[in-house]
Amino acid sequence: MGKKGKDKKKGKGAEKTAAKTDKKLSNKMKKELQKLGEEDIESIVSQIEKEEKKRQQVTESVIEAPTRRLNFTFIPHPDKEQLILYGGEFYNGQKTYVYNDLFFYNIPTGSWTVVKAPAGPPPRCSHQMVATSANKGQLWLFGGEFVSPSQAQFYHYRDLWVYHISQKQWEKIQAPNGPSARSGHRMVYVKKNLIVFGGFHDNLRDYKYFNDVYCFNTESYKWTKLEPSGTPPAPRSACCMVPLNDGRVLIYGGYSKEKIKKDVDKGHVFTDCFLLTPEKNDTSGTKWKWVQTKLGGAHFSPRCSMPMTSTPNNTTAYCYGGVFDVEEDEENLAGIFYNDFISLDLEKLTWRNVTVSGKKTKEAKKEDIVDVEMEEEQAVEPTTISDDGVFKVTVGPSLGCNTSSSEKTTSDGPKVFQPSPRLNCGLAVKHGVLYLYGGMFEDGDKQVTFSDFYSIDLRKLDEWKVIIQDDTSSQEWFGSDDESNDEDEEESEEGEEDESDSEMETDP
Repeated sequence: MGKKGKDKKKGKGAEKTAAKTDKKLSNKMKKELQKLGEEDIESIVSQIEKEEKKRQQVTESVIEAPTRRLNFTFIPHPDKEQLILYGGEFYNGQKTYVYNDLFFYNIPTGSWTVVKAPAGPPPRCSHQMVATSANKGQLWLFGGEFVSPSQAQFYHYRDLWVYHISQKQWEKIQAPNGPSARSGHRMVYVKKNLIVFGGFHDNLRDYKYFNDVYCFNTESYKWTKLEPSGTPPAPRSACCMVPLNDGRVLIYGGYSKEKIKKDVDKGHVFTDCFLLTPEKNDTSGTKWKWVQTKLGGAHFSPRCSMPMTSTPNNTTAYCYGGVFDVEEDEENLAGIFYNDFISLDLEKLTWRNVTVSGKKTKEAKKEDIVDVEMEEEQAVEPTTISDDGVFKVTVGPSLGCNTSSSEKTTSDGPKVFQPSPRLNCGLAVKHGVLYLYGGMFEDGDKQVTFSDFYSIDLRKLDEWKVIIQDDTSSQEWFGSDDESNDEDEEESEEGEEDESDSEMETDP
């Protein structure tokens, strides 16, 4: 046997082991991709972007409706009577499809148009998009992720794009010092700046959640990393984020997870609220501070994946649905889905349960506007239980949602239709009307992705109007019956590889 060198540096063995582990995982991934018939995901994304660059002409097609999808963006057109839907994903039990379609919904005519413009972004989901009237209309897109059909690979983007609405042309912005690759982040438009907060990155071997803040100036085309003073929110994704009229940005809730042990993670749903506040007398636009605050008004149970949209004048924000995962055991979760319709007064910072009244007489119209039985109580305040900013979730009383029915009972007794429980639906407000599109619900092991479409007049609050009725029974689901066998085969292959590697690592 050879004699080991005495001058071997401390930590060299650990580095060597880590390198071998990475190599082993890489080889395993190559074998899996070969078996699945998939290329390396970076090659797939690069090839898609090359194909997009080859497109020479703009094509527009009127369609019946977008296909089923989840984790898309849904925003009002900055100038026209239209709504805009971009990207998203769909999983049918066997394969994941990721999209880069750009849809325009014409409100007066009730028609959908899909636009394919030259040199567009590759497909993505869990991204962020905002609209502005500047330069005859712009759509700003940042980040998101691409998932391979087998879900064996994830690719997170850090690219920034702008779609020039009047020209029907995409432009990829080449600006250094921007945020790292991520998805599940949030982005708002404030005084000609894009403010990006949070998100996560997952490469199937490890994951990381963020609480950093970046600012992109849409006139100078420059990124700036902000370093706000004060105590920041804990790292998270999927939070609610909305600008206020005075230039502050409100951040509520969100989700993160941490490793408890190998292959076991624990999720955390946040119920705290922070205001990202510009410093007084700062003319540079780069000095901000964090201020934790309480939200008053109604209590509702903790949840994540609850979308938020605000009115054009930023006086009220609206939320719908969401989910809260309940641990059945150490490795299995069951989701409680909601169809609560909630509003947040952005001036008083208080929650309200929005009551849909049903058709009433003219004398009763005043009662349709607000819920007069709202309890004005303080929202649940988070309690810090560790230095890393993880908060203890205190479950408050529910807003009385019925997760198994699309009807609710008003104070007068009659049942009023309401869209069914779901997470991550699209919400957009245009001229006093709230529009709700799609989302997802879990029925046991089946993932039901919606393609339904509703609207409600926020001044009357008398009824949800059905624009597109969704027959979820028509969704095909190809859940694999051989998952356990596949897992057994994988474990067997891993065992064989481990034996081979252990023989290679033995010192002579």
